[in-house]
Amino acid sequence: MDRQEKMKLLARAAQYDLCAACGTSSSRVRDEIGQWLYPAVLPDGRHVSLLKVLQSNLCENDCFYCANRRSRDARRGEFGPDELAAAFDELARRGRAQGLFLSSAVCGSVDRSMDRMIATVELVRFKYQFHGYVHLKLLPGCDQAAVERAVQLADRVSVNLEAPNPERLHRLSDAKGFETDLMQPMRWAQRLRNGGLGARSGITTQFVVGAAGESDREILSTVDHLYRRLGLGRAYFSAFQPIVHTPLEHLPATPPLREHRLYQGDFLLRQYGFVLEDLVFGDNGGLPCECDPKLAWARAHPEFFPLEVNRASREQLLRVPGIGPKSTVRILHSRRQSRIRRIEDLRAAGIVVARAAAFVLLDGQRPPQQLTLC
Repeated sequence: MDRQEKMKLLARAAQYDLCAACGTSSSRVRDEIGQWLYPAVLPDGRHVSLLKVLQSNLCENDCFYCANRRSRDARRGEFGPDELAAAFDELARRGRAQGLFLSSAVCGSVDRSMDRMIATVELVRFKYQFHGYVHLKLLPGCDQAAVERAVQLADRVSVNLEAPNPERLHRLSDAKGFETDLMQPMRWAQRLRNGGLGARSGITTQFVVGAAGESDREILSTVDHLYRRLGLGRAYFSAFQPIVHTPLEHLPATPPLREHRLYQGDFLLRQYGFVLEDLVFGDNGGLPCECDPKLAWARAHPEFFPLEVNRASREQLLRVPGIGPKSTVRILHSRRQSRIRRIEDLRAAGIVVARAAAFVLLDGQRPPQQLTLC
């Protein structure tokens, strides 16, 4: 298999790993650049083309949902460190790739697989003098020395939890320990970051949504814990899509809307000052499908509204549907100059007026486009 054919195979095999802001399950395919490069928004806001590839798809594990599982009949391939580093350098020199996302199946052993990924990034960094963005996966069960070297080399590292707790993980894989194989490398990485070693863009994780019968409450409870206790930088959610010739091929696909609602709930936890107890869940532990989580909270708390935008604090403004962190900053700046009295002032601040109008007062008056709270 030549390099180009191998790149095509192992880049396609990497599609199930999420990184940066590659979007939802549908746009990850639609937004692909060429055959191997993906548009991504980095943690600092820069837009780049990212080479997302596996070192190998020859896996020793047999996870029930995975296209690369050991017992599945699939075409296999593997890059050597020199070969993959040279291929990336060629793309970078041509201006095609501005960053690298590298993961791998567990090929031979976890130690061997981590060593080969680390050797690839060392070549990229030191032989080819690439100083741009690198995201490196930590494989389940990797040792502390591998985590330390990965944190030194990469801008971001990640561990795929896939499920929110040990019980749910057991429905996806009987070979991974939730605490020992997944949480422990994440804890090591955060401890090293706290010591100033590296991975300046933080640690991320990913969940497969809907394959293990888990609820949205379970997922976001784990995410909230990771943000508060482990300093997680970001969580990603991948709507489960059944793959033929896997044990879970009979399960229905998870609707993209569920993935979308989880991202919305996650944003409330990360950027809007919400805590898990603020989120509104149904009896089954799911976020409401009919409206976004912020609107669901607003409808459940009519006593909080209408809110006077000229007096409300930053924290209060962030509770209003249609008002985000950036528009909150604009409101606070604008009202220092003069009182906000017109609906046009809200539009100028970037507020989604159709969502916000029902929940605010402008200098004591309800906006003319007042909506109902129900």
